[in-house]
Amino acid sequence: MTPFYRAHERQLSLPPDLIEMLPAVETATIGHVEHLGFVGDNVRPVFPCRAFGPALTVAAPGRDGVIIYKAIDMLGPGDMLVISRVDRDDVACVGGGVAAAAKAKGASGIVIDGPCTDVEELVTVGLPVWCRGVSSRTTNRIFSIGGSINVPIACGSAAILPGYAVLADSDGVFAAEAERMHNLAEMAIARQQRSAALRAHLTAGKSIFLFEQEDLA
Repeated sequence: MTPFYRAHERQLSLPPDLIEMLPAVETATIGHVEHLGFVGDNVRPVFPCRAFGPALTVAAPGRDGVIIYKAIDMLGPGDMLVISRVDRDDVACVGGGVAAAAKAKGASGIVIDGPCTDVEELVTVGLPVWCRGVSSRTTNRIFSIGGSINVPIACGSAAILPGYAVLADSDGVFAAEAERMHNLAEMAIARQQRSAALRAHLTAGKSIFLFEQEDLA
């Protein structure tokens, strides 16, 4: 049977004002108020890092390595490559070669709800990668099964649409439509500023209750 590949056009980049805000936003701060959009499912960074950008989504089945490189060819500067392992298997579709190719295209990072491989190479390449563990079983371009690019996907515990704003750091991965991310980013920056003031208050040996009284005054 002939493999079927579906690829829709790349979505627009994120608004400039959102791009300016996201470097200061922590996913854990968003986690105080939002319950949707977190990839979760033990998807962790290969090394401490952070990245953000619009999602280029991939639904990748089985051991098909063709769909991954088709997605690489569609990447634009600043994109986050977000891959759903639709079979939920232990096959790694991201390794040193994929990371190097994505970095060359200007990608911000890669998120995959499956394992990676070539950990040492990933560290050397330096492109931020979030994944669910490590595996020596890998995809291969000789396996042509099919797949889809820029379609709605389920990545871990999150529903992610093409062009969603993706924010990833050492605490996790969060994705939302740009307008929702903008509102959450404004909230998070204000909350983090207050948290920094509280931390200084506490490290000075003062009571948290006194801080709250001053905050309400």
